[in-house]
Amino acid sequence: MTSTRTLIRRAALAATAATAALVLAACGGGNGDSHSGSAAKHSASSGTDATADASAGAEAHNDQDVSFAQGMIPHHQQALEMAELAAGRASSAQVKDLAERVRKAQDPEIRTMSGWLKAWGEDVPSAAPGMDHSAGHSGGSGMAGMMDQEDMDKLSKASGKDFDTMFLTMMVEHHEGAVEMAETEKARGRYAPATDLADAVITAQTAEIEEMNKLLGKNDG
Repeated sequence: MTSTRTLIRRAALAATAATAALVLAACGGGNGDSHSGSAAKHSASSGTDATADASAGAEAHNDQDVSFAQGMIPHHQQALEMAELAAGRASSAQVKDLAERVRKAQDPEIRTMSGWLKAWGEDVPSAAPGMDHSAGHSGGSGMAGMMDQEDMDKLSKASGKDFDTMFLTMMVEHHEGAVEMAETEKARGRYAPATDLADAVITAQTAEIEEMNKLLGKNDG
């Protein structure tokens, strides 16, 4: 009997020790979970902060930035339309080369500005320039240098040297309008990528204006 009681007592002690070990493990696990929970919360918080920062970056723009993108997209689209006409109607290799450079520069810029507007939840202009002047949400007259439908019709019917002269004359005016719009963006815009693009437009198109004026001088001579 004594032997049996001793065995029972030892079993009970072992069970108690095991229970104590489990409790300690649970406590330890609790602390670990708490630490993990804190880490998880910190990680989640960091993720939220990162998202907030990204969101803040996307929102760091003003009405001028929106107006610039919404105005410059159709402005660029019309320049592309003019450049496409030059490919088949211009007689001067220099005019064709210029038109191709305009196309290569402005097509990617349209995609970039469209991306900004989508990120900002703003409307992206879609009407073909010269075809639907209701796209004048920036105001047809508000987009300096834009050709009207009559101008575009004349250009589309011209060819040879007449086309070259008309194209260069119209594109100089068109570029001057773009530079004016870009200068306004640089002065009043808030979104850094937009003001950087405006600066690039001013630099590139001012140089092209000088180039086109020289070509016009040659044509006139």
